[in-house]
Order: sequence, then C-alpha cells, then structure tokens
Amino acid sequence: MKKILFCVTAAVLAVACTQQKQGIKTDESDYTKYVNPFIGTAFTGHTFPGATYPLGMIQAGPQTGNFSWAYCSGYFYEDSLIQGFTQNRLNGTGCVDLGDLLVQPFSGEKRDSFDSRFDKATEKASPGYYAVQLLDNEVNVEITASPHVAFHKYAFPKGKAANILADFQSGLVWQDARFHTHVLDNEVTFESDRVISGFTRRTEWVERIYYFVIEFDKPIVTKEELPKRSPLEKSSRYVLTFDMHNADTLNMKIGMSSASVEGAKANLAAEVPGWDFESVLQDAKKGWNSYLAKVKIEGSEDDKVNFYTSMYHLYIQPNNIADVDGKYTGPSRKVSQSPNGKYYSTWSQWDTFRAAFPMYTILTPELIPDFVNSMLDYSEQQGHLPIWSLWGQETYTMIGNHSVPMIVDAYLKGFTGFDAERAYNEIKKSITESKHYKSDWDIYDKFGYYPYDLIKVESVSRTLECGFDDYCMAVFAEKLGKTEDAAFFRKRADYYKNHYDKATNSMRPKDSKGKWLTPFDPYALAHADSNVGGHYTEGNALQYTWHVMQDIPGLIEWMGGKEKAGEVLDYLFNTEQESTGTLSDVTGLIGQYAHGNEPSHHVAYIYPYLDRPGETQRLVRKICTDFYKNKPDGLIGNDDCGQMSAWYMFSAMGFYPVNPVSGEFVLGAPQVTSASLDIGNGKWFTMEAKNLSKENLYVEKVELNGKPYGKRTITYKDIMDGSSLVFYMTSEVKK
Repeated sequence: MKKILFCVTAAVLAVACTQQKQGIKTDESDYTKYVNPFIGTAFTGHTFPGATYPLGMIQAGPQTGNFSWAYCSGYFYEDSLIQGFTQNRLNGTGCVDLGDLLVQPFSGEKRDSFDSRFDKATEKASPGYYAVQLLDNEVNVEITASPHVAFHKYAFPKGKAANILADFQSGLVWQDARFHTHVLDNEVTFESDRVISGFTRRTEWVERIYYFVIEFDKPIVTKEELPKRSPLEKSSRYVLTFDMHNADTLNMKIGMSSASVEGAKANLAAEVPGWDFESVLQDAKKGWNSYLAKVKIEGSEDDKVNFYTSMYHLYIQPNNIADVDGKYTGPSRKVSQSPNGKYYSTWSQWDTFRAAFPMYTILTPELIPDFVNSMLDYSEQQGHLPIWSLWGQETYTMIGNHSVPMIVDAYLKGFTGFDAERAYNEIKKSITESKHYKSDWDIYDKFGYYPYDLIKVESVSRTLECGFDDYCMAVFAEKLGKTEDAAFFRKRADYYKNHYDKATNSMRPKDSKGKWLTPFDPYALAHADSNVGGHYTEGNALQYTWHVMQDIPGLIEWMGGKEKAGEVLDYLFNTEQESTGTLSDVTGLIGQYAHGNEPSHHVAYIYPYLDRPGETQRLVRKICTDFYKNKPDGLIGNDDCGQMSAWYMFSAMGFYPVNPVSGEFVLGAPQVTSASLDIGNGKWFTMEAKNLSKENLYVEKVELNGKPYGKRTITYKDIMDGSSLVFYMTSEVKK
C-alpha cells in the first residue's frame, strides 16, 4: 500500500474564510462555503480546483503539469509552478484527456518560459471560482464559469505590458512533450482585434473536435506567432499584447462547443453577454446552491466539508455538451440535434453505476430522463450503449456495459420520459451483438464464462461484470413480460458460479477445457489497460470474489453458507499478506479490501447478509475516518467522476446500494448526526443518529417512521415517500 502524502496543513485554509477573503457573500443558505475543491488534488484523487458549473462542459483552471498519469486532471497540489489555465478537464479519473486551449497571462517583456511560480496563500477555490497570484508573471488571476463559457479576469501592474500566451496546440496527453502529435487539425481566425475563433481536432483518449470563440474587453495591439517546437505541430502559439487604456484589468471570455464556431458564439451570447464578472460568479454560485441545498447535514465542520465537497464532485459531471440550441457532435461525428436540448456525456459508467447514479435518482430525479435519453441517442449512433464516453466519443475503457444498470434502475424506479421498448432494444443489442472488441458474446455463451486461454486479459472480471448487466436485463425483461429473454439473461447472470473455486475460496480463471489456472496466486494484481495484463480489472481474485452484487445470498450459499462465507470475507479484511505486484489504482487497503477502487465498494456492506451488521458498522467508520479527509490528500484513490464521493454520501447517511438496481439500500451506520433530503413536492426524507460519537459507532436499534425496524435494508420508496429513519448509536456491538 502506498503511503498517503501528508500536505502542509497550514496551506489548507478554511473554506468559509477563503470565500470571505474572495469577497463572496455567504449566509446560512449558502452551502458552497462547505465545499473545498482542493480535496483530492494530492495523492491519487486526480480532482482539480478550477471553476465549473453543475453538469457544464467548462472546467477552467490551472495546469501545473502534463505528460503523465499524475496529471489526469492537469493539476497536483504540491506543484510550485503554473503553466497556464485551460478550459476543461476530467474530475478524478485515471486516464488523460481534455486540458484544452491553454492561456497564460504575463506582464512586461516576453520570456523564454511562461511558467510562473505562484503564491500558495493566494490560491483560492470554491464552486464556480478560482483565483491565484502569479509571482513571476506579476498577474492576479480570477476565473469563473457558466455552462459553456470560461470567464477570466487578469489584473496587471500598471506601467507594464499586458500579455497573454494563447496556446492552441495545448492539451493533456500521455506522450512525451517533444512529439506534439495530439493535434490533428486546427484553424485559428483573428476576426478582429478583440475576437479569435476556430476549432481543434485532437486525439488522446478519444479523437474529438472542439470549437471556440475568445473575446477580450481590450484590443489586441500586437500578436507574435511563436516558433513551432516540432515539425509535427499542427497548430500555433501566440503572444498577444493589449492596449489596456490605462486600466489594470483585462477580461476574457471563452465560449466552447462540440458542434461549431457559431454554436460557441451562441453559447457565449446566451450565457455571458456582458462583462460583469461578479454577476457570472454569482450565477455559478446560485447554480451550485440549487444542488447542494437539496441536502441539509448536521455534524462537525469537517463532516460538512467532506459531505458537500463529495456532492460537488458528484455534480461536476456528466457534462451536457449540447449547445444552447441543442446541437452537439456525438459518436457519429456529425452534428446532431438533441430533441430535449441536452446531451450528457463523460459518464465513467464502470464507476458511477454503483452509487453515483442511484444518488442522482434520489437527489435530482428531474435529470434522469435526460440522462437515459442521452445514452439511448448515443447507442443509436454508435451501435451500442456507452461504455465510458467522453465528449460524445467512446473510449472503450473498462469492461461490461454499465449503462445497462443505469437505464434499468431508472425504469424499475418508475421514471418516465423515455421509451421503455426503445431502451430495451438498445440494451439487448449492446449485450448480445458483437459490436466492438470487448463484446465476445459467442465465447461467453458457449462456455458460460470467459476462458482465459481465449480471452487473454480480464477474463474473470469480464464474466462477473457482464453477469451483473445480464441480471439487470433479466429483471427488465420480466417487467416487460418477455419471458424467453428473461430466462436467457437469468441463466447468464449465474455464470459467476463457473468461476468460483471452492478449493481456493475465490473467483479463479478457467480455460476452455474447464481446467483451473495453475499456478494461481489470488493476491496477484491485474489490469489490462496498464500493460500489467492478468485476469482481473484493477484488482485481484480476493477482491473480485465478491463482485456478485446481483446475488449476494446466492453467492453465500454457493460458498457453503454464512459461516464459511464469513470466514472468506474476514480473510479479505484481515489478511496481512501484501498484494503481488502494485497498481496505482489499488489503494486504501484494509487487508486486501481496496477502497481506492470501485470493485470493492459494496463489500463492506455484505456482513449484514451474514447476520453480522456490527462488522459493517465498524468498517464504515474506519473507511470514512481514514479515507475521507478535509485536506488535499484526503481521498484514498481516484474520485472517478463522483463515485468515490457518492460512496461517502450514502455511508455518511447510514445506507448503501449493494445491488444498485434493486431499489434497496443496505443499512450500515451513519457518520453525521442528521441528514435531511429534499425529495421534491414539499417532502423531505430525514435521518437522525442519536447518541452518535467517536465511541458510539455501532447501531443499537433502528426506527422507521417512529416504529421499530428490523430489516437490513430500506427501499427507494421509503426514501422518496419522505420517511424518517432514526439510528440509536451505542459503543457496543449488538449481539
């Protein structure tokens, strides 16, 4: 296990104080004061402190590095230099892309390097806002954002030239800087001395195109094109110098679009028609409060910061990449028209189906129909549902197709606004027709698992993950009265049994002749995308043995009953043997349980199925205390587009969706004294933890709506009916 980096505590300022220094008004209804965007910006959280709008396509902020896995978001808290400010980035992922259109202000004469040291004490971030003082460049920077527009405000010293480096060749990439091959095509047009427009077609994780328009409130008086650093560069870098008219502040707006320059201009005109920075900032803050105010948390200051920052991370994505008129570029690579004006992408489905999407169904049910329709629109263009889509394009990252549980979850919870038959057909096509290189359905159906001699990597994990999608489809088919399909997918959902080896108590690779892999090391870490190879995805056999979310009771029986399954589960959490090999994604270890990666996320909640809920209560306290902290290295692994954060939100409130499409939430132990959820129509769901303290981490009894409650789960209906859930906490495990 890697050691957590302990950053200097003094550098982490209280969020409320930060906002007070920014001059942002705060009051009791302002929940942005509890958000600390610096959480997760150190260690491997891969979050960022830029300015963004809920579900918007803009994430404008500082770039401190590039060209490695450490810079998936372009920022690392402990860096001392800022290279410039880019207009979009990914939140907490393990792959590199975005970081488009870098700009860097500087005063005075042109220099060899535009990187600048910055005053850490002046670096501020809150929802919709970022600010910093560049020391070498002598510029005070402020940034805010609307859904499609980044608004930059630069204060220069009087008497010195005001300049901006505009780097149209920029972008976050894996490859070494000297190659500069990620830009495939580019066009930059200086429309006037205040307007620049154009497009860039680029590739890294995916190939995509973005269009832009840049407007300044001061005229450009000179522009100097810099020499290309490589003959492979397709675009240009310019140094722009401005006539400041005796003012010290230069304002810049950057509108973006996936469809056209005209779309970028329309987005800018609709969202930020003027030059009032404070007004745009207050709109962003208001937008964030409209989400954050849906939950009222009582607890310590750190409890509130951890919870509301988690909620903030949850709603940075998915991103609506449709223009204000509904146009977008999807997987067909043609401009399409969204019938509802929205097109959501950047899903990280492999991660977010587990807890993030179920949380969306509770807190923002109004978004769900648009989410589902975006997936269906994508599928009709691409030939299958999105696996891990970025800016409308398929990355084919990770395994299974976990758009399936999201759509089925929405249907089972009674959401309307999308065509159920259309959804059914797109799901069936996605998990029965071989449309891409990870859809070997003929092998899957012939053997009832993926044999490791035919499927060379991730064979076990692929069987288990596809099995959950099959279960979802089986339930969907049953609800629609499609009995033949239901039986077919129910059979598939049990394929996990073909991988369970009772001799080793683990999910073990098997070849096409039915023979177990020998020799076999259940501690060996594997992951195809990291060139490690192996039979698992970002994990090992010990972790993936429990990846049967659709049938925990059945898995327990298959293992030999509760006592035997309990021994296997105890071993996972208590073994002191280290993993064989290392993976940067496998962090947050308790034994071999790895909280820093998603396949483990439901496992701590299995103990109630073994009639040992106290173990879940103890583990949830440990995970929340040790792995979620109000500091830059406060996340134990990639936030993964809000999934890590959603786990904390559910667990802090005392329950978690072990089976994300069951409509049930397994009870754990709350970590905050109370939570009130605005579920719409004037109704609130409330949770209270009586006698909660450091010592009182166990649950003595539970009441639902004032009556004793002995079930191990509550339902989605319980929550959405506006129920009252009360936990009575104690220092002793209930026998």
